[in-house]
Amino acid sequence: MTSNRTTDAATPPVHDHITDAVKAPALVRLAPNVVLMRFETLKVYAADGAVRHLLGAGVIRPGQTLVDSSSGIYALALAMACHRHGLRCRIVASTTVDDTIRAQLEVLGVTVDQMPPSDDLRLDQNRRVARVRELLARDPDLHWMRQYHDDVHHLGYAEAADLLRGALPGEQLTVVGSVGTGASTGGLTRSLREHDPRTLLVGVQPFGSVTFGSERFTDPDAIIAGIGSAIHFDNVHHDLYDRVHWLDFRHAMAATIGLLREHAVFAGLSTGAAHLVARWEAARHPDRTHVVIGADTGHRYTQRVFARHREALDPADLAPVEIASLDELTPPWAAIDWARRPRGPLVPTQERRKDPVP
Repeated sequence: MTSNRTTDAATPPVHDHITDAVKAPALVRLAPNVVLMRFETLKVYAADGAVRHLLGAGVIRPGQTLVDSSSGIYALALAMACHRHGLRCRIVASTTVDDTIRAQLEVLGVTVDQMPPSDDLRLDQNRRVARVRELLARDPDLHWMRQYHDDVHHLGYAEAADLLRGALPGEQLTVVGSVGTGASTGGLTRSLREHDPRTLLVGVQPFGSVTFGSERFTDPDAIIAGIGSAIHFDNVHHDLYDRVHWLDFRHAMAATIGLLREHAVFAGLSTGAAHLVARWEAARHPDRTHVVIGADTGHRYTQRVFARHREALDPADLAPVEIASLDELTPPWAAIDWARRPRGPLVPTQERRKDPVP
């Protein structure tokens, strides 16, 4: 069965399942060297690609129940993949999963275990993992997808990389996106580098995330947006990243509202943050095309972000502080040449200057 039945490149394809339609990104050039890769829901690539691989490898079978923890868009993506491939789905949902997503999950037949309200993301994530382990102990036939830790979630982004290369042939690319679970930025960049090793990757983090060592700061609004994490994710491969930027919530909010105001793009908080970073990087590297990963639409940020548009900062007035080491990290916006280093402890400034990392 083929998913695209068309004989004319100008004719929209007819898809066999909605997952093929919603995963296809729209490419929008926001500036001469900035292109937005806008998704309705990015994680369909991760979930559908993972499920296809696991079915093909015989790790899972039709009719089996897949379970995972999610703060929102992965839950919906996995539910859609299960619907497509004849699988059952169970989601241990973060306290941040809203009524709109929960209703869609329930209509799709997903069993939803939602965590109680909490302002502590670490507590929320730990509760979710504990609940998944409890379910697995009760029913060993469940398959835990482990979106945070299983590299299988990188595989689906090879298709997105092919689309990008076809649309921007010969252009030297810099991928700019929120790190999150690490699957989208990692999977996309790995695939692009197979064809062009010069492809660069810039990751965006909130303050408060453990992923790149900013856990000593507190910025709960930004971290809940799914850009960072309060626990370690194995799917983040630190040695893929050339640069890392940290932004606080007010900067991410300003950028997200600015993206709508300047380009009429209604997108989520991580997309706005990535666009702000891409604009900064693009101004300094005009010879490269900066690809902004736009993970989702702005609907779930209506009240927390867009309704506050009158208090938003002007993105044109914002700039990062360049740091040489993580001990110099400071809000509200900082940037470092990560230089594809592996994950490790904080490096004191004086030590790094004595023995710089190439």
